Amino acid sequence: MSDTAYQTEPRPLSEFSRLSGVFFEPKKAFADIAERPRWIVPMLISVVLAFGFLYVFSTHIGWETYLHRIMDNNPRMTQLPEEQRQQVFNTQLRIVPVASYVSVAILVPLYYVLGAAIIMGIAKSLMGVPIAFKQMFAIMCYGSLPRAVLSVLSIIVMFVTKNPENFDLNNPFFSNPGAFMDPEHSSAFLRSLAGSVDVFAIWVILLIATGLKVAGGRRISFGGSIFCVVLPYAMYVLIRAGLAAAGLTQ
Repeated sequence: MSDTAYQTEPRPLSEFSRLSGVFFEPKKAFADIAERPRWIVPMLISVVLAFGFLYVFSTHIGWETYLHRIMDNNPRMTQLPEEQRQQVFNTQLRIVPVASYVSVAILVPLYYVLGAAIIMGIAKSLMGVPIAFKQMFAIMCYGSLPRAVLSVLSIIVMFVTKNPENFDLNNPFFSNPGAFMDPEHSSAFLRSLAGSVDVFAIWVILLIATGLKVAGGRRISFGGSIFCVVLPYAMYVLIRAGLAAAGLTQ
């Protein structure tokens, strides 16, 4: 009696295997994610840790230090009379803490939706990759998990920092060159560009590109996947740097 080889579909990964696989076996993990595009768990992890980051920042650092730093480095604010500056500061101090929580609840999911839609559009129109939105959205959610790692590391930094004034909300873990640039001796445009060359941002780009390559198969190379992810990120970086140069953002 001859042996017969049977081909069976790979067993679905557990959620824990997916989450750990994104970091240690990304190709295997993203193959399962593309086949079964669930996204709730990574979304919840990202939002909860972002809320945790804001809570620890509010209780251990305080918004006063952050707002003072912004106002002191904004030429428009320094030109205002002292009384008017104080009024602006008091208003911001009431609004910003609440608005930060609301923005996390809205902007994190919106970031995944827009990012997935834009990358999918580039991959389909320029590379001919037949990827569905739900696949790209799940890849976006799982591929962005390094940002959750950054949130955890930043929370640890806040707990161990001795001087709250030294904590930079925009560069909490010194993972990019912009964190080492002096605001008084460098332009906001260059600091913003340098801040975008971030270890965690590069990690996210590589993971999302890996997911896109796995989902696209032979229709797209890894270099093509990198291009699809880097192009919208580069446009975002330039827009943000321009806004920083105009004093409209940090």
